[in-house]
Amino acid sequence: MLVLVAPGQGAQTPGFLTPWLELPGAADRVAAWSDAIGLDLAHYGTQADADEIRDTSVAQPLLVAAGILSASALGAVTPGAVAGHSVGEITAASFAGVLDETAALTLVRKRGLAMAEAAAITETGMSALLGGDPEVSVAHLEKLGLTPANVNGAGQIVAAGTMEQLAALNEDKPEGVRKVVPLKVAGAFHTHHMSPAVDALAKAAEALTPADPKLPYVSNKDGQTVATGAEVLARLVGQVANPVRWDLCMETFKELGVTALIEVCPGGTLTGLAKRALPGVKTLALKSPDDLDAARELIAEAATPAADAAGA
Repeated sequence: MLVLVAPGQGAQTPGFLTPWLELPGAADRVAAWSDAIGLDLAHYGTQADADEIRDTSVAQPLLVAAGILSASALGAVTPGAVAGHSVGEITAASFAGVLDETAALTLVRKRGLAMAEAAAITETGMSALLGGDPEVSVAHLEKLGLTPANVNGAGQIVAAGTMEQLAALNEDKPEGVRKVVPLKVAGAFHTHHMSPAVDALAKAAEALTPADPKLPYVSNKDGQTVATGAEVLARLVGQVANPVRWDLCMETFKELGVTALIEVCPGGTLTGLAKRALPGVKTLALKSPDDLDAARELIAEAATPAADAAGA
């Protein structure tokens, strides 16, 4: 069984969209999306530097556009489940047919702007904790006034809070944590600091008419499969101020019987977590179109057991 996943903010790198725009029709699609949301996605995905694409209002639409573009380049594929990390949930909502491409990009553009505005109120950030016991780390973070904003599994938790709180964490790591790594994000996402963005996103969501998922949609709020489009949209609104439980998503993948996992562009982060938390599951990250043939082979391989069982 194949799971298709989409990464969150921080996965972007300068120029990462360049090779994808060389695919037939890709440049025209991206140009149309850019016109629809008032943001030159091609420019930011090919020419902008790291600081420019670190801007939340730019990074988020760029990631969703890249995810949709790279997934469509795979051709006809029907994964057994879809999921996304943080903003990647909007990409996953597009995969599942809850939102069409334009609606997904319109929503993520408003999400990015609202979160950037919320982040400007107080100087905040996020840092990844590598290693350590999750329970010990969470208790230590709460003692410092930090939020465990991403519980990613595979020994990784992301702390979020003010820059002063993060500096204190750097000086006072939880027992067992090997390293604290600052992330390339512009605020304390998935915490109470993002509450103003929830209100703005709720208003934006009122203009959308979501469809029910055509595929199992695994929510990073709690790792549960969500059955209705209305509930998916409600969770997309609320998750900007709620922790991401990617560890629970991976537990659900196990329960569903996942055998293969493909992470859309710019892939790497979620496949890295899966390699540690889902032993035996074959993983592939779409970094460039050069990865498409290997991805198609993995898709065919993941579909074979189901086809054999049906034939039997």
